Amino acid sequence: MSGRVDGLVAIVTGAASGLGLATARLLASEGATVFLTDVDGAGAGAAAEAIGPSAHPCTLDVRSEETWLALMAEVERKAGRLDILVNNAGLLRIGTIESCTLEDFRLLNAVMSEGVFLGCKHAIPLMARDNGGSIVNISSTAALQGFSAVLGYSAAKGAVRSMTKAIATHCLEQNYGIRCNSVHPGNIHTNMHGERVTPEQVERRENSWKPLPNGAFGSARDVAEMVLYLASPAARYVTAGEFVIDNAITMIPARIPTPTS
Repeated sequence: MSGRVDGLVAIVTGAASGLGLATARLLASEGATVFLTDVDGAGAGAAAEAIGPSAHPCTLDVRSEETWLALMAEVERKAGRLDILVNNAGLLRIGTIESCTLEDFRLLNAVMSEGVFLGCKHAIPLMARDNGGSIVNISSTAALQGFSAVLGYSAAKGAVRSMTKAIATHCLEQNYGIRCNSVHPGNIHTNMHGERVTPEQVERRENSWKPLPNGAFGSARDVAEMVLYLASPAARYVTAGEFVIDNAITMIPARIPTPTS
């Protein structure tokens, strides 16, 4: 039985752990060849080895245009095409408008704003050359609300949200056949931030149809499932959209409205 992205080729950034790893694992299980990229090359290698032969690890600093160009060349050489790009790499620094340092502000925006810019810029020509594809940019509920304690993070994720729409409309105008959407997680249990739950509790939540209680953290699999849908042909009529995965936290304030990447 074919998977939902059978035969497609994907790049996932920040894939050594957290949302990136969950996404890479799910895409591979659904038939994609996945290039797992991370600034932690050893971590990407271990993750790819655990996934299997359809996974290829690559060291990538998303802030570096040179390494993006090298990655595209490697993908073209090994796979001959690119169908899916998931811009997930991110980090978190605490800081209000008064306490956030310029160094932290620039770092956050270099990784999450410039990193998305570079990924899209250099993926689009390869994707457009064949049959188009899907770009999924991981933003945050911080882009929708703005959290005072993480000013730089909110700014970077806000840039991802607006860039996504500009990229989507550009690709439509150029008739590239490339869709571009943003995903906005709320509180997700990852190594960046999350509540203390056991693996058994996470598994029960992932296998339940019931909504989680107000204030509970979701799992990385919850986000990965949305990414898989947007990456797949099932979402062919979906572009320039923003998809919130937060268990209504943006509507009903939870206990700790802290964003994750």
